Parts: sequence; C-alpha cells; structure tokens
Amino acid sequence: MTEAAWRLQHAIFEEAFYAVMDCSVPVIAAVNGVAYAGGCELALASDFIYAASTAKFALSEASLGIIPGAGGTQNLPRAVGERRAKELIMTANPFTAEQAYTWGMLNAVCPPEELMSSVLATAARICQNAPISISQAKKAIHFGMQTDLKTGLMMEVQAYEKVITSEDRKEGILAFNEKRPPLFQGR
Repeated sequence: MTEAAWRLQHAIFEEAFYAVMDCSVPVIAAVNGVAYAGGCELALASDFIYAASTAKFALSEASLGIIPGAGGTQNLPRAVGERRAKELIMTANPFTAEQAYTWGMLNAVCPPEELMSSVLATAARICQNAPISISQAKKAIHFGMQTDLKTGLMMEVQAYEKVITSEDRKEGILAFNEKRPPLFQGR
C-alpha cells in the first residue's frame, strides 16, 4: 500500500473505533479466540470486555513496524496501568485472558461455552435500567476519567441534572414507592 492509501485506510479504522467509544449505549466486547492488534484495540474501545478462558490478546503492532493507532496506547494504560501497558506494547508479547483479567483489562473470564450467555445476561440486566440514566452514567464516567476529580464531579452533576427532568426518573421513583418493576421509556 502507498502511504496515502495506508493513511486513508487508517482513517476509516479511527472513525469506526471512535464510534464505538462515543456510542451512547454500553458496548460489550465478547472475545472468543485471538484478539491481536486492532482486535485487541476494538475490545479496549468497548465499555466491558468478557472473554473466553481460551482467548489470547496482544498489541503486536511494534513487531510490524507500527504502533497501536486505534486507541490502544490510550485505552490499555487506563485499564492495566502505564508500566504494564508499555511492556505489553513494546514487547508485542501475547497474553492470556486470565492475565488480562488479573491486570484489570477484562470484566470477566468465562468458559467458552458460557461466554455469550454471560454477555447477554449482563446486557439484559443493563436493559432493565433507565436508558437515560445508563447513557448519562456512561458519559460521566468516561469524560470524568479524562480529567481531574473536581472537574469530573462537575461533569457528574451535569449528567445528573439531565436525569432529573426525565420521565424515567418519575417512573422509577413511582415504581419504587409502589413496589413494582419500572417501565422505562427512555424519555
């Protein structure tokens, strides 16, 4: 590929990965196999990562003469710490699902045959909650983690203010008082 073609191709990857990170609803990665390079970066761009116990990960770009360019140099250190991320990226060494879980990159490690049922159970539990609350919590956590605590707290209050005016908040409180499940509408 020419350098121009390489850049154009990478721009498409950037847009795709940023769309995952900017998605207002939670994104759960289910890794059942090998997630190297861009596959690992796509998982890291997600809100949660569940993996089969047999899954393998690597940010192997340095072994190809490039570096992670779809969020890996930013998302991995936030998940596993700077020192571990530097080691993993600079050595390009593969690592197991169990290691990724121990280091804080994964939410859960599942037997391969239980991976999708575990992911779908988490998704179903999230779907029981108020959609506006979920999107505002995701926003407050994500943007708050990119700044200092005081600014993060201000972002949290801004997100909280958005749920106060929602019909879902009224329904949630009413359902609680009436001791029944809420019927959220995303309004």
